[in-house]
Amino acid sequence: MSAGTEAQKSTALDWLKWLVVAACAGAGVVGNWYFQDHSLLLRVIGLIVVGSLGLYIASLTESGGAAWELIREARVEIRRVVWPSNQETTQTTLVVLVLIAIFALLLWLLDWTLSALVTAVIG
Repeated sequence: MSAGTEAQKSTALDWLKWLVVAACAGAGVVGNWYFQDHSLLLRVIGLIVVGSLGLYIASLTESGGAAWELIREARVEIRRVVWPSNQETTQTTLVVLVLIAIFALLLWLLDWTLSALVTAVIG
């Protein structure tokens, strides 16, 4: 078999899988509506089961596998992040608050000065 034929079969199989995922989503919505008079717990359990099945089938597709790989790589990157200490966070927050106060004061002075000039010109 050639690589093009295998890729074509994979694409067709992916479309079939996505149709099954859409059917699972539709079944969850319709089933939740149809069984609205039944216990909420049973409906939630049913939605979790149908949703898990849909997610599992979606993860078997080419794009679903790529998304799953991206999630795993993101978790690895999150573990590499160096988070600031409590002291660094507090100091940075205080610097930001002081700068906000200084700029607010400067803007107030600028507004007051321009208002006084306009009042003096207009009368």
